[in-house]
Amino acid sequence: MNGKQSYRFLKMVQDGHRMTFGQQLMLTVQLSIPAIISQLSSILMQFIDASMVGSLGAEASASIGLVSTTTWLFGGLATACATGFYVMVSHFLGAKDTANARSVLRQSITMTLIFSFILMAAGLAVCGPLPRWLGGEEAICGDASVYFMIFILSLPFLQLNMLASGMLRSCGNMYTPTALNILMCLLDVVFNFFLIFPTRMIDIAGVSLTVPGAGLGVPGAAIGTALAYMVVAALLMRSLCIKSPELRLTQEKGSFRPTKKCFVNAMKIALPMGCERVVMCGAQIMSTVIVAPLGTIAIAANSFAITAESICYMPGYGISNAATTLVGQSIGAGRKELTWRFANISVWMGIAVMAIMGVVMYVTAPFIMGIMTPVDEVVDLGARILRIEAFAEPMYAAAIVVYGVFVGAGSTLASSIMNLASIWGVRLSLAAVLAPRYGLEGVWIAMCIELCFRGAIFLFRLYRKKWLG
Repeated sequence: MNGKQSYRFLKMVQDGHRMTFGQQLMLTVQLSIPAIISQLSSILMQFIDASMVGSLGAEASASIGLVSTTTWLFGGLATACATGFYVMVSHFLGAKDTANARSVLRQSITMTLIFSFILMAAGLAVCGPLPRWLGGEEAICGDASVYFMIFILSLPFLQLNMLASGMLRSCGNMYTPTALNILMCLLDVVFNFFLIFPTRMIDIAGVSLTVPGAGLGVPGAAIGTALAYMVVAALLMRSLCIKSPELRLTQEKGSFRPTKKCFVNAMKIALPMGCERVVMCGAQIMSTVIVAPLGTIAIAANSFAITAESICYMPGYGISNAATTLVGQSIGAGRKELTWRFANISVWMGIAVMAIMGVVMYVTAPFIMGIMTPVDEVVDLGARILRIEAFAEPMYAAAIVVYGVFVGAGSTLASSIMNLASIWGVRLSLAAVLAPRYGLEGVWIAMCIELCFRGAIFLFRLYRKKWLG
């Protein structure tokens, strides 16, 4: 896609020029495609970790799966913190106020880093007993605890990654975060290759080679991912603070000291999202607690299926990111009618793409699971639950993309409440009823029903238009 054309179209948004439907559609596609690729590369990292660790056996896979919802909790809080700042920057850029946009960027670096160190301290305090709190078997608790500890130590780099990626997307630059996320995925493969497995002999075209390896197993996967975060965070911050035409900080001097006004404005967006992430990830942790008594095979299948399903819904998150940028800049430019058109285009594009992905997931479920683990019982159970979830993908897309629209508008409180009511009131209630009778399939039936319900209520709020102000 043509990056220069995207900038030209965004300039039309900022300058108040009339845009045809074709131009609106083209801009949405141009911003969505790199965002989708970026999201897919991120989930591919999880897929690679799961596949490489999966070759070590079901217990190794279960040790990562046990703490995966908690790592999402901490990662989600870091995301919410970054979002509060880059949505503000999007609005300033839409209003062509680059001076205030750069001021927010400076302050955001300070505040998000402070927040990430607070999160790191909290995570380190619980990393020891966490696997046992989650109901894990003794055989997997040691690896699960070490994996979570290493992830927590990498949080400041993950926080900078999220902040820089969001800021660049707010400028309409989807390409740099995409390229660097792909690099992060490749680095993860390389680091894992040498850290997870021991020194071994491999055959390439009939030639035997000795490949050195650390043989760290599950901790090696965590270290490999952490190293990839570190390298890419440095490159993203360089692109943002030195090379970005709109936000580079070398253009003028300014203070990195946080102001009350910036903090309060960011928290209006970030706090509802942060609370939502806590309660929703709490719900996911409760789901893990429901799954844990079903045994190691169920834990591993659940973990692998969640990773596999992510490949299906990540395009929705990519389009959601594009919608946040488009809506944020349109609102900043004071163009409500254009905001509404971009919202509609994004939502229906997301529904169409994820409906297709749902069909692909249903057909290829056994193959996808087979890539991640050689354990037949895990493959069979994982494929069955993936096929249940495939039916929810179109409505899940509606919830994901509409949420991105509301984030771009800075309207996060009501949508956060809707997410919480749906996952706690529908998913967990049904899972608690269905799991004892239907096992892991019952948990995923509950998830499927809840995602359809959530999509419906988000569409209802979208078309009431009260979020437009």
